[in-house]
Amino acid sequence: MSPEQNLSLASEKNQPEEPAIFQPITLPCGQLVQNRLVKVAMYEHLASFLGGPPNEHHLRLYSEWAKHDWGIVVTGNIQIFEDHLTLGRDIVLPRSHLSEEDLQPFRNLADSIHGLRSGVGTSTPVPNKTLAIMQLNHPGRQSSNFIGGRPPFRAPLAPSSIPLGSGSSSSFASALVHSVMFQIPKEMAESDIDDVVEGFVGGAILAQKAGFDGIQLHAAHGLRTIFSQQLEPLDLLSQFLSNKSNVRTDQYSVDNALDMFHRIVKQIRQSTEDIFVISIKLNASDYIHTESSNAESLSEAEKLALKHLITIADWGLVDIIEISGGDYEKPDFMTSQNRSKPPRQAFFSHFSHQSLKMLHSREGPVPLILLTGGLRTPGLLCSALACRHADLLGIGRGSVVCPDLPSVLRERLQDSRRWDDIPFQPEPYLNMPWIIAYPPFSWIWNAIGKVNLIGAGVTMAWYIVAMRQLADSVISRERFKPNYHLGGLQSIFCMWAWRTDGTKLGFQLIVSCFLVLLLAVYLYR
Repeated sequence: MSPEQNLSLASEKNQPEEPAIFQPITLPCGQLVQNRLVKVAMYEHLASFLGGPPNEHHLRLYSEWAKHDWGIVVTGNIQIFEDHLTLGRDIVLPRSHLSEEDLQPFRNLADSIHGLRSGVGTSTPVPNKTLAIMQLNHPGRQSSNFIGGRPPFRAPLAPSSIPLGSGSSSSFASALVHSVMFQIPKEMAESDIDDVVEGFVGGAILAQKAGFDGIQLHAAHGLRTIFSQQLEPLDLLSQFLSNKSNVRTDQYSVDNALDMFHRIVKQIRQSTEDIFVISIKLNASDYIHTESSNAESLSEAEKLALKHLITIADWGLVDIIEISGGDYEKPDFMTSQNRSKPPRQAFFSHFSHQSLKMLHSREGPVPLILLTGGLRTPGLLCSALACRHADLLGIGRGSVVCPDLPSVLRERLQDSRRWDDIPFQPEPYLNMPWIIAYPPFSWIWNAIGKVNLIGAGVTMAWYIVAMRQLADSVISRERFKPNYHLGGLQSIFCMWAWRTDGTKLGFQLIVSCFLVLLLAVYLYR
């Protein structure tokens, strides 16, 4: 060996080993993920009122994330049909998947994630190796009146004709708001289900044509409704999985629900390139049906959850399974004799561990596990990988308050003793406004109670406003600093009283929706 080779080898030995978080990993389809950090889907509420394509606000927002070398960036939920929206400002797929004019906004969004669009103050784009994933969704029965994309009081489609929050006790105010905001859904005919399958497959084809590296099917629920404190299926796919929303006895019953998933995934795989990424998002807490921490019931829930996960893995068609639904706990919690954590949180930690253990005991390629939920510190990220609880690490709210998290994490891992348990950025503290404590506001508050509107919680509103601020920070070229002084009611106001389309009608509708929310809704977590 020459002196030069000896010197090179000695230099390599002296270099510190790359932290596991920044080590690349290959998906079953062959795509390489440059590191384990994933910006997971968050609802942006940035599209034009009553839905539309990606616009400049989306492009600036995702261009900001593109600067910081995330392994994967997943878009917010993109609706496959314009007549089934969630909160009115959803990105919607065009009816025609072949028109270049309709395709261009989505191509711009993919380019923004890939760093292929010139940033503010720069003459040339800075391409990255980040994978761009489009999340596809259909809200089913949780598509509300007025802002759901349909004529008023035209029922949304769902697996069965079961109203949202059915069987739950509620206050008169909750029932009233519920009856106004949500229709009893119409049970889907087989032709409707065929249309949905085609919608998801068509969305995947569009995503590939637009330059996205893959898609994610949103099949996770676990959201609380205005009608009750119980978890309700959030999207159509998960509604087929839940006996709260699916009482069918045909081939689309709860017991056969994964067959519909398989049909969608198989057609997407057949209609796209071999290296196109297919991901499914599941929610671990969906499988908990009680608030009890009884060990036996928890074990049965785990069995069902793991059965679904292994079934999906055995298809050999899916590259990533995202598991969300709780706050990840360090492994010492799982071995502790004092399991005092809430069952949802305990189940989430245990389920992530068992999932990866069972997958890696099987032969052949298996989907990577993307873990999302409460990964707020360097220590939790490192623990999840070191203990084989995850292959990929999902960051949602942390990606908003700390968009340059990959860079920040590299720096903090050099001094892990100092930063191990320190959140990357603080979360907002959104307490109840002081005015609620005084009449007549206290009387109104006591009368309506805590009415939860789907997706429009105060915390969600704060992060939506923060994403808009993040997009605007690209214009100002200042390092992003979230507005922690923004209160809960201010967040709701700023979320709704905002427009992109310039139409007075749209603005008036938004303000009207806000007034209804202000009177009927106040959720703080």
